[in-house]
Amino acid sequence: MTAVEADGGLRDTGEIRLTDLMHAELTKIRTLPATWIVLAVTLVANTALGFLAATDVVRVAGQGGPVAIAQLGTLLLAPVYAFIAVPVFAAGSEYGGGQLRVSLTAVPNRHRFFLAKLLASSGVAVLAAVPAVLPGHLVQHVAAPRGDSGVGSVISGFLALVMAYLLVGLVGFGFAVLAKTVVTPLAVLFILPVLVSPMLGGILPGVVRLLPHEATLSFLAMPTSPALALGGATGLAVVTAWAVVFVGTAWWVNARRDTSGS
Repeated sequence: MTAVEADGGLRDTGEIRLTDLMHAELTKIRTLPATWIVLAVTLVANTALGFLAATDVVRVAGQGGPVAIAQLGTLLLAPVYAFIAVPVFAAGSEYGGGQLRVSLTAVPNRHRFFLAKLLASSGVAVLAAVPAVLPGHLVQHVAAPRGDSGVGSVISGFLALVMAYLLVGLVGFGFAVLAKTVVTPLAVLFILPVLVSPMLGGILPGVVRLLPHEATLSFLAMPTSPALALGGATGLAVVTAWAVVFVGTAWWVNARRDTSGS
């Protein structure tokens, strides 16, 4: 198609518009059954954990005696590892059955293709995180019998949770592109806080505190232990750096990868 001048001095070369690509990605994410299953699981888990943390009706055995749910940051953040399946499936589900080759045939510009996927997945992650975390957050900090959190504290805590869900989701998004599968990022990101951090936390605290999960807990003021704690701003910077590294590397690899075997 011959290029023609478009409004604003831009040139219309016949390429599919970025907004159209984003709309296609949003449609794909919305129609994936996994999206709705994951959101339901995350909502139920967060609400249940918020209730348990607020009422203190259940305690977990610890070395120093029973520990309240509200003090277990790893447990309270656990639903995020179900939630990240949304961006992970958005990024990695096309690598099976040759779907990616079809998509890149329709959209040869890989940078535009990746940007559309990234923007759509990020937007969905933010919008979906709101209903996924809000009920549990309100139950824990407002509806509790002893709830005395100020409005500003509740709002800032909620916004921090949404940001945490977005950043961890972006780590999963980039990981899925690099791994060309949805299984590996979900498994690795779940195993890190469940097995790796507890095993190495006492031996290599300086390394473990920089892992995505531990940095996120520090950002949310819920560090696993004082030895693994970072300042809130430092935790945010570290988990943001993880997201930037994974997404940036995925973008670079996506632009250069041979998809003939995808």
